[in-house]
Amino acid sequence: MRIRSAVAAAAIVALAAGCGGSGGDSGSSGDSNEPVKLNFLSLAWQKESVAANKQLVEEWNKANPKIQVTYVQGSWDNVNDQLVTSFEGGDAPDVIHDDSPALSGFASKGYLLDLKDKVPAELKSDIPQAAWDTVTFDDGKGNQGVYGVPFLQESTVVIANKKLLDAAKVRVPTPDNPWTWDEFAEISKKLTKSGQFGVAWPMKSPVNKTLNLALNFGGTFFQTSGGKTTVKVGPEEKEVLQRIHDQLYKDKSADTSALGMGTADPLPGFFAGKYAMLPVGVYLRQQVVEQAPKGFDWVTLPPLKGTSSDQGAVSQTLSVAADSKHPDEALKFMSFFLNGANQAKLAKGDWLLPTSVKAASDPSMTAKENGWDVATASGKNLVVAPFLKVNGFDEWKSKVATPVLQEYYANKITIDEAAKKLVEDGNKVLERYQK
Repeated sequence: MRIRSAVAAAAIVALAAGCGGSGGDSGSSGDSNEPVKLNFLSLAWQKESVAANKQLVEEWNKANPKIQVTYVQGSWDNVNDQLVTSFEGGDAPDVIHDDSPALSGFASKGYLLDLKDKVPAELKSDIPQAAWDTVTFDDGKGNQGVYGVPFLQESTVVIANKKLLDAAKVRVPTPDNPWTWDEFAEISKKLTKSGQFGVAWPMKSPVNKTLNLALNFGGTFFQTSGGKTTVKVGPEEKEVLQRIHDQLYKDKSADTSALGMGTADPLPGFFAGKYAMLPVGVYLRQQVVEQAPKGFDWVTLPPLKGTSSDQGAVSQTLSVAADSKHPDEALKFMSFFLNGANQAKLAKGDWLLPTSVKAASDPSMTAKENGWDVATASGKNLVVAPFLKVNGFDEWKSKVATPVLQEYYANKITIDEAAKKLVEDGNKVLERYQK
């Protein structure tokens, strides 16, 4: 979802030292005075987020002396490789923090507990079906199961220099009346002048951003027929590709030198007035708050609208290891940890969006300060990203889509050439996963 700090070594130590025995045998020896002990692997990494996680674990432990949870600090760096080792060694954590794309492979190998009929009704009903779809996968035997509880998500919003918007007298969009892509293009042109671009598109890693935004026009990039999945790049998929390309080379309202940048790299130019707008993940608001010069006036604008404002969603999740000796207790802890009030705390700490309907209505999630009201409202537009269900997507992304999209956005190939490569080279990759 975002760039995490590189603390892989800490995660290795945590997994090796903190997760032995998948919660151990405590509580199963017949001694009723012995509490059940659970290990909770958390991948929280920001200071506020780690503090929120640890606080909730402490609250649980004080209120539940018979079920004690040990907080184990992990890292997003290589965590899935480390988890495979712990799964195969039989010492995986009881409760596992990860993101939804990783769950598919774990589910097919039998590493995770199917929660389909185990999630308490109150928690299940508080999270929309669109979020549950992100954690629903085939178990490798043709059965659909739910392998995690989704609790945090990310959308792409537009962060804008309010002073420049006001000077150009443009309409400020609202969640109920967002800018269309056509309006965005016209406003970007209006905000472009000598030494200033309307928009910067950081496309160092272009695939997920492009595919998620393509859903604005119904673009899915993949189609399945007769049990076989192939790459699809038709009119719907080409809409966002062409519109971004037009901003770069036709309207010249987007800075071509920003294409090789990572998500946060345009911020110095944004603060200096070189870029009026940045289409970025909601979490980048934190860095704006922390890094903006004194007096810098900025605003969070809602997602753009094509035929819809739909965007693809990836969820952060909590799962239960299939080998956990205490799955019922693990679910009780998860139900507490992910209730509405607590999801609001976790979302605030991570500058992301809660899946909980109750959390989304929490005053901290609807405040105008730092654009929380607009950011939270954007969660209603999130749907399961179709590409995350595609076996072989990661290889297609790294070997085909990333270089092709980089070439296209750099104006080295046409949109039809890009489409042909994405489809033909992509289908060769997918074919290997469908034999």
